[in-house]
Amino acid sequence: MTFVLALIGAKALWLMYIWLASTIGASWLSGRKGYGERAGLATGLLLTFVGFIIWLLVPARADSEWKRHGVFGRKGAGPSTLEEPPPGERPPGHI
Repeated sequence: MTFVLALIGAKALWLMYIWLASTIGASWLSGRKGYGERAGLATGLLLTFVGFIIWLLVPARADSEWKRHGVFGRKGAGPSTLEEPPPGERPPGHI
């Protein structure tokens, strides 16, 4: 009986993608909620998909981006990069 490693490899690849995606999501959530990205990274790496769900349930700190700008942030909150700033407000080093 032959053992096909390619089938195990494909499943392992998809499981690794899920593991990495949940780690990225947990890191992003913890950073937005004001706890720092390392806490989410560690939780996501150790607990896989459960770590992402945990960070969905953890309350945000009062001074976090989650509280100030909302869940996904504000769209178009800053000045457009195509607009020229007024002459007195040019950053140093720009002509």
